[in-house]
Amino acid sequence: MSSENQFKPDEELRIGVYVCHCGKNIAGSVNCADVAEYAASLPNVVLSKHNLYTCSDPGQETIKKDIKEHNLNRVVVASCTPRLHEPTFRKTCEEAGLNKYLFEMANIREHCSWVHLHEPEQATGKAKDLVRMAVARSALLKPQDEAVVPVTRQALVIGGGVAGIQAALDLADTGYKVYLVEKQPSIGGKMAQIDKTFPTMDCSICILAPKMSDVGKHPNIELLTNCEVTEVGGYIGNFQVKVKKNPRYITKDCTACGDCTKVCPVEVPNEFEVGLSGRKAIYIPFPQSVPARYLIDEKTCIGLGENTCAKCKEICGPDAINFSDKSEEIEFKVGTIIVATGLDVFDPVSLMEYGYLRFPNTITSLEFERLINAGGPTGGRLVKPSDMSIPKTVAFIQCVGSRSDKKGNPYCSNVCCMNTIKDVLLIKEHWPDVKIYVFYIDIRAFGKGFEDLYRRAKEEGVIFIRGLPAEIIEDAKSKNLWLVGENTLEKKIYTVNAGMVVLSIGLRPRDDSQKVQQLLRLSKTTDGFFMEAHPKLRPVDTPTGGVFLAGCAEAPKDIKDSVTQASAAAARAGILMAKGSVTVEAITPTILSENCMGCGLCSRVCPYNAITVDKEKKLASVVEAACAGCGTCGAECSFNAIEMRHFTDEQIFTQIDAATEEDADKKIIAFCCNWCSYAGADFAGVSRMQYPP
Repeated sequence: MSSENQFKPDEELRIGVYVCHCGKNIAGSVNCADVAEYAASLPNVVLSKHNLYTCSDPGQETIKKDIKEHNLNRVVVASCTPRLHEPTFRKTCEEAGLNKYLFEMANIREHCSWVHLHEPEQATGKAKDLVRMAVARSALLKPQDEAVVPVTRQALVIGGGVAGIQAALDLADTGYKVYLVEKQPSIGGKMAQIDKTFPTMDCSICILAPKMSDVGKHPNIELLTNCEVTEVGGYIGNFQVKVKKNPRYITKDCTACGDCTKVCPVEVPNEFEVGLSGRKAIYIPFPQSVPARYLIDEKTCIGLGENTCAKCKEICGPDAINFSDKSEEIEFKVGTIIVATGLDVFDPVSLMEYGYLRFPNTITSLEFERLINAGGPTGGRLVKPSDMSIPKTVAFIQCVGSRSDKKGNPYCSNVCCMNTIKDVLLIKEHWPDVKIYVFYIDIRAFGKGFEDLYRRAKEEGVIFIRGLPAEIIEDAKSKNLWLVGENTLEKKIYTVNAGMVVLSIGLRPRDDSQKVQQLLRLSKTTDGFFMEAHPKLRPVDTPTGGVFLAGCAEAPKDIKDSVTQASAAAARAGILMAKGSVTVEAITPTILSENCMGCGLCSRVCPYNAITVDKEKKLASVVEAACAGCGTCGAECSFNAIEMRHFTDEQIFTQIDAATEEDADKKIIAFCCNWCSYAGADFAGVSRMQYPP
């Protein structure tokens, strides 16, 4: 840093204020020139300007020039949310020789202009209040030094679906050691169950299997299937991971010959085939499984109990069966983590009107995928489950479990429309005489090549009816199904007879996502998916440093978007590991040793395990790299022994005093956490929600 603007504790305060128009985003309801003129009258402000776009290159150059020419030692920018451009302006200050923690921002866009669009006078007044608060706080800011920590050049990928596979391969091909942990006995995820992909109509397993094989034999990937992550400690660049490796009861000597399955007397529903066929207690999940090794289902095998069966062991040529296999714990250290835990599908049993499980010829879209798959339980034949005959009419019902505030989930599941269009084209390709109806709310064919596929389906004679069935009635004799509802385009009641009904079920977060959330201290959206750090600028990052998101763990998406996001997450993780070290933000607690009693309360409440207590010295200490700056410790300390750097009590009290300087009885002050609820206030602005100024 250049010496000309180094901070001197006793020097005169010289604050520069810059009010941004943001085009018309702010200036449309806030008189920016008036706010800048007002700012010039505030204590210690020696310069006040308003700019069209302060974040632009010319705007930043103006700030740099003013810092040097006017010897500014504090900078305040009144513009958009600090979650967007605070890093930009901090860097600008640093380049001009000013410590970046001597910069302050007033959010007059998301928290003012956008939520008071039709009240320019009140919005301008509120903007002045926000600037006054920022100027008051800036006077108490102090320069901070940031810690630099090394980054372990190994990565953990949680989840072995297509997103996890892509992320692991990208990192491994770059030269990093990757631990790929998958809960199921094989990698592949939901994509392995799908027959074809849209819009190209590729065989799903044909394009997935080579990638699965690459993972299995890659020298830089340690594949841990049938495993679960049980503990994650540490911090960005230095995570300590514990993984539980569940017993497989089959050694690596297994040749996957299948002789054991032939003699196994136990048969249970096959999860991979969605219960449409059975499997033995000793099995391989599907033919293309990686690893290509059998396992024993300990819940159903009668050879693992007191009444030992052992037929599989007796016939096994390579002697690969080990009934005494035990679970074990594996520990390793990584610098970055990618969460690619995937999704679950909606269970339509709760939608009684559709008769799922009550009517044999009502099936889900995932069951349909296995039904028409050449490797599926019927060898790819389209048949009615009730009598195994080819249906003359098939009806698809969209948005089952999606876009509903009453039953299911309120969000769109993204893939259902195009998956159905793909399926109806497959039916028309192999069974052209089958009549097909699609009942929908809206058809969302938004992607590249999607509209062409939709047009093809209509040209093939598929009938699209806008309006979901209100009721499905089964014919007791034929087991056919009558669908009754309203065509909302024609405003007519329809009655359709179908031999088979396919429920296009939505996507939802995994049931075990809560466990992953707690392990990695992640945030979730109201829909239950993991929340990214910023939807536009950091779409694969999480608020937890060093942890990234890929695939449907973040939100419902198709295969292309999952793979794209996985590569993006791998690139972000790779950037961290390539640097070899990372700078940690200096918003961490300071322990005031003269007040600390060593009680340990701060250590117990810290969600990041960032505080340790020396019992002999009765003194707490902070691991800065592990700290996320949440402030929980400071709030809990009974002895005033903890002060948050850059968020001191004095700074916060000064802002409150500045806010209530005028018309205090007419104002409501919200205390929003810098890391979480502040984003909620921002979202109100982004959504243009209007509330009283």
